[in-house]
Amino acid sequence: MIRFPFDPANRIYFLYLATSALFAYAVFRRQARAGRTGKRASFLRFLFPAHVWSHPSAWLDLRYFFFHQLIGHFLLLGLGAASTSYAFEWFSGGVGIIDAATSSEAGGAAGLGMAVGFMFVATLVVDFVAYVIHYLQHKVPVLWQFHKVHHSAEVMHPLSNYREHPIDNLVYAAVIGGSYGLVAVAAYKLLGYIPTMPMLLGVPLLMLAFNLAGYNLRHSHVWLRWPGVWSKVFPSPAHHHVHHSCHPDHFDKNFAFMFPVWDVLFGTYVVPEDNRDVVFGIHDKKSAAEMNSCVKLYIIPFRDAWRLLKRRYGRRMVGALARVRVRNR
Repeated sequence: MIRFPFDPANRIYFLYLATSALFAYAVFRRQARAGRTGKRASFLRFLFPAHVWSHPSAWLDLRYFFFHQLIGHFLLLGLGAASTSYAFEWFSGGVGIIDAATSSEAGGAAGLGMAVGFMFVATLVVDFVAYVIHYLQHKVPVLWQFHKVHHSAEVMHPLSNYREHPIDNLVYAAVIGGSYGLVAVAAYKLLGYIPTMPMLLGVPLLMLAFNLAGYNLRHSHVWLRWPGVWSKVFPSPAHHHVHHSCHPDHFDKNFAFMFPVWDVLFGTYVVPEDNRDVVFGIHDKKSAAEMNSCVKLYIIPFRDAWRLLKRRYGRRMVGALARVRVRNR
């Protein structure tokens, strides 16, 4: 956890935080010119407003960050890599992904083109799979009981990104890891090897660009929307703010992580011109009020999922038993 700000693979890497602060400064200057920040406003107050950092939800996120990294991520260690490896080996007919990855690659411009193409295809496929998982987390009631932990934050800052239930992490790690394994198998079957993605700082270039483009403002109070049609092409913080909003117009919208085009294609895209109707949190205020500690953020989703399943399948079982009794008379 202490190494997170120094690890480019982590969302709160210092460079990602710095570029997000630069985007936030641009928003601050624009609002200052429009006279919407007040005469005594400073950028520091804009970046760390009292209404966010005095809110109990913000400090729960901070506590939960350490709690979840120590408890939840320990249970999921290596799951993504394992699912990638198993999926590759299964569909390749027994070839190990490490052996395939160390096979010779094409050199020169052709090799670079294949590497770039592989990066784009793998990113698109994995992002689409993530979109589908995210959609199901909102539409399948049992999955929502766990996903609502992430949405229960009533104010947001970069550490709110880590307010996730271990079941959510489990699903993403297993399914996305397996999906990447299938893309790697397809490349191996087609090319005879797995192209190495173009990397910088040990991170694939597309992911690096995504993280540098104000990623940490996605979980923040700073509204940043790309102008015009660009908001439908590239992911803006505003796109994700709407997803976290409990306003009726924003329910079940903006599921995409990297490419808003999935939302555009499937009719789940909504990004207004401003954030006047954006209110963070979940509609079920009773449930939100209950999840007020690290332990409860873990336990309450299990309780609610059990109650839901008990209600649904308990009635079916009672009905089935009643039908059996009728037939036996």
